[in-house]
Amino acid sequence: MTETIPATSETPEPPDNPANPANPEDQEIPVTTGATVWLTGLPSAGKTTIAYELAGRLREEGHLVEVLDGDEIREFISAGLGFSREDRHTNVQRIGFLAELLARNGVKTLVPVIAPYADSREAVRKRHQESGAAYVEVHVATPVEVCSVRDVKGLYAKQAAGELTGLTGVDDPYEAPETPDLRIESQNQTVQESAAAVHALLTERGLA
Repeated sequence: MTETIPATSETPEPPDNPANPANPEDQEIPVTTGATVWLTGLPSAGKTTIAYELAGRLREEGHLVEVLDGDEIREFISAGLGFSREDRHTNVQRIGFLAELLARNGVKTLVPVIAPYADSREAVRKRHQESGAAYVEVHVATPVEVCSVRDVKGLYAKQAAGELTGLTGVDDPYEAPETPDLRIESQNQTVQESAAAVHALLTERGLA
């Protein structure tokens, strides 16, 4: 005699799939609080090196991060601009627009760009204030004597040899921030320590 098993409308539960946890809380959710961190300072001050060190740490913590490199901006967005005061101002405003756009869409935007003029930097800060995007100004205050020894791109040597004019901090103005959110003297600490100082400020403000 064959036993008949009654039909059931219940759908069997799918087996556990570790690759797709059923609980959304188990899934890693990226941090989406955006901010712009503008690192201003002389050529070879260490701005870009600190920015990339900080970017790596923030990414490890789950933040969305972009570094707006000044040389890349000059090549792809500000091609054709020179180094007059007006062109420098235009370049900074373009970068500021892009940084603010990214910041208010949840991206930590690190900007290691000289931005030599106070009014240009203030215009960028005001743009962020108007949109509600967080903005942090970091002055990488490495002295020109140290920068000229580092001379990462050979600019100081070219200026000294008469092959280049308009070098910021030498024969072109650099208006150092009077009240930055953070001032770093990179000649007195490691890159990791400098990046940690910026990270600590972001943490203090609830941005990291």
